[in-house]
Amino acid sequence: MRLHTVPTIFLFVVNLVACSVTAQDVALNWSKDGSQFWYQTQTKSGPEFRVGTVKTGEVKPAFDHLRVNRSIEQQFQIPNPSIQRIGFLEEPHACFIEVQGQFFRVNSLDQSVTKIKKPEWVSEDFRLFRRKARSKDGQRTDLEVHNETKDLLTISWVDRKGQLKPYGEIASGEKFETGTWAGHVWQLSSADGTPIGYFETRINDRLIINQKAIDNVQRSSPRNPQTATRPTRDTPNDRKRGHRTSREWKTSIRDHNLWLVPKNAPNGAAIQLTKDGNKTNSFLRFGSGQHWFPEDPENASGDVEWSPDGRFLIAKQTKPVTQRQVHYIESFANNDLQPALQSYAYPKPGDELPINRLRLFSVKDGKEIPISNQLFENPFSMRILDWGADSSRFWIYYNQRGHQVLRILEVDAEKGTVRPVVEETSNTFIHYSGDSKYVLEHLPNQQFLWASERSGWNHLYRIDAVTGEVVNAVTSGEFNVRSIEKIDPERQIVWFYAVGIHQDQDPYHWHFCRAHFDGSDFRVLTQGDGTHQVKFEKGDRYLVDTWSRVDQAPITELRDAESGALIAQLQKKDTKSEFGRRPLTTRFTAKGRDGLTDIWGIIHWPMNFNANARYPVIESIYAGPHDHHVPKHFRKRFGQHRIADAGFIVVQIDGMGTAWRSKKFHDVCFQNLRDAGFPDRIAWIRKAAQQYPSMDISRVGIYGGSAGGQNAMAALLWHNDFYSVAVADCGCHDNRMDKIWWNEQWMGWPVEDHYAKNSNMENAHLMEGHLMLTLGETDRNVDPATTTQVVQKLIEANKDFEFVLLPGQGHGAGESQWAARKRLNFFIEHLQ
Repeated sequence: MRLHTVPTIFLFVVNLVACSVTAQDVALNWSKDGSQFWYQTQTKSGPEFRVGTVKTGEVKPAFDHLRVNRSIEQQFQIPNPSIQRIGFLEEPHACFIEVQGQFFRVNSLDQSVTKIKKPEWVSEDFRLFRRKARSKDGQRTDLEVHNETKDLLTISWVDRKGQLKPYGEIASGEKFETGTWAGHVWQLSSADGTPIGYFETRINDRLIINQKAIDNVQRSSPRNPQTATRPTRDTPNDRKRGHRTSREWKTSIRDHNLWLVPKNAPNGAAIQLTKDGNKTNSFLRFGSGQHWFPEDPENASGDVEWSPDGRFLIAKQTKPVTQRQVHYIESFANNDLQPALQSYAYPKPGDELPINRLRLFSVKDGKEIPISNQLFENPFSMRILDWGADSSRFWIYYNQRGHQVLRILEVDAEKGTVRPVVEETSNTFIHYSGDSKYVLEHLPNQQFLWASERSGWNHLYRIDAVTGEVVNAVTSGEFNVRSIEKIDPERQIVWFYAVGIHQDQDPYHWHFCRAHFDGSDFRVLTQGDGTHQVKFEKGDRYLVDTWSRVDQAPITELRDAESGALIAQLQKKDTKSEFGRRPLTTRFTAKGRDGLTDIWGIIHWPMNFNANARYPVIESIYAGPHDHHVPKHFRKRFGQHRIADAGFIVVQIDGMGTAWRSKKFHDVCFQNLRDAGFPDRIAWIRKAAQQYPSMDISRVGIYGGSAGGQNAMAALLWHNDFYSVAVADCGCHDNRMDKIWWNEQWMGWPVEDHYAKNSNMENAHLMEGHLMLTLGETDRNVDPATTTQVVQKLIEANKDFEFVLLPGQGHGAGESQWAARKRLNFFIEHLQ
């Protein structure tokens, strides 16, 4: 890796994601001095309010809920009272409760209840935050939002992908009610759609919005206290990117050339900046990503970036290509009797890409400042990151085709010179699409933070921006930094999630850590044997840590954010009662193909498991190299139990070639997707059968969809001495037929013979065993023809198999109720 200077204003983050574990349903509410807290939890007898003391770590029920409810019902004639919330009062052993809009004082010593006036500060619910967060699924609950402002409010749900789903309006003095889940995030907006703030749903939530709450969120930092994201900075991620306009000029495209037109005098003298534009080399704006066709020329202003002071502009001149189209017949389009031909743009591996050339212009005199494209002449993707605050330079993100070179480049706006700021190279692939694999974060003192796998593990490095030297490794060892959560420039501390941090635990467990920029005082702040999600509390003094694993129901703890020391256990769900009579899913580990590397997986048992019986084994497979895929957090039941309960033992395994172990572990997939970790999977299943004699590995089946469909069929091509039955849904059976970005990432570019060697279609004649292929007719994720081509090759090879086409259904059609039942019957027929 070569490292060069980067200015202190630079911040760049790629694919930063939230921790993927069970959603928290414990939301703490604090006393004014921070010495006590209360929260609501769900027990067998119903909702319960609990109070805790930080100093002692004691947590107990706030009062006797049964006695208090009975008192309210009898003394104040409120039938079936429902407590919305509680709060601390300025006296010992007392709290207030709100019941259907009325307020009462409860003495926790004798459980007496007295009606009181509404405290003035009670309606000041300052839970609104400014930065949008994504919803997480917690416990089913109800939500009320009361509008005590003078204006109309609108409310929208923020879904798990961060998209807004409008839910309606809340008039002044009215309330909004809905069923939802704890952890769901909602946006409140003014009548004209201007966002006011966001809030995260709590159990039995009742939120009061008044002008004080709105004023508070508008005064507060944009940092989201619910998700503890990094402090806000002036970055391309946090502000509207834009310097897309000038005060005096706007751009226009005429006959594919770039012009400057005066804004205040549209008929005034325009300046022609280029003369070499034409249909094959145009300045028309082209779409990003997979959309390479020009937008409506009527509205074409060019694909340009203005400098902050308006002195310069960058324009993209593009050599377009004819983009590949995929076609299919939809049998009942819009319920019409006649079928319809459907088409969509779908670039595939090896397809020609549009060539973008950057052109830099001085607005003052309309002259071009030449830029050499030598360091970014063959992009798979390229974009302008941002301009420097003084407009003297700008930065480019460049991912070279083949995914083996990744650069951050700096361009001097006055001279046009280009130099690498950071460069990553690999002989296999750079996992550019991975979660926070490559992170560039601004630090004080002319330094920046960079994440790299150059040691064979994903770690953070502090770089001197002046010399380009590595100042120090912030993290090191045989583990991976998974996601940066927060950076404190003043204290010079970074908080992050890591996997593989505890050598005696599952290496995919997320743990929360912190370290100083100089690498000192590295601490793991979470300790439970499971995968963790944390939330900062009370000015970042504490952490609410929820953790679980497939055989451990969620445990929520309050920890000191500085040391990680346990303060109190807030909630512990009973695993046995959650499962029922016995554990339905257990963990198992065994050595892989090399006899050294631990391979981790899980076993799903039938509900009515009989230890004296013998069960066929079915593997649920998805070996996509972009991640690991075996679940790590707790669920009462997994989808695989629908098959297990029919008399099977179902397993899930992460073999070599998947992500988030070592780089060496991951590289097994390179130009070798047919491997799919099968040598590790088979060794794992054999070892599991030794420990659990109920596993009959003379009868082994396998199923999967998409990449898992490719894997499932591959089992009957190259490992049919072990697997005898496979169901493959919507498989990308030939990597030349599937989407360009995913397949070139792992199979490389250019497209050569290794693609055919990995192809299920080219090797269909090797198939032995019982195979069912399922396909959604209208699949737009994987070209449906990749499955029908396999069908043709199997027919040519005179192979017996089943092919199920589901009209009108898209990607993943094999998981529909009808197809899943047919899959189950196929396994019953051939394995039982």
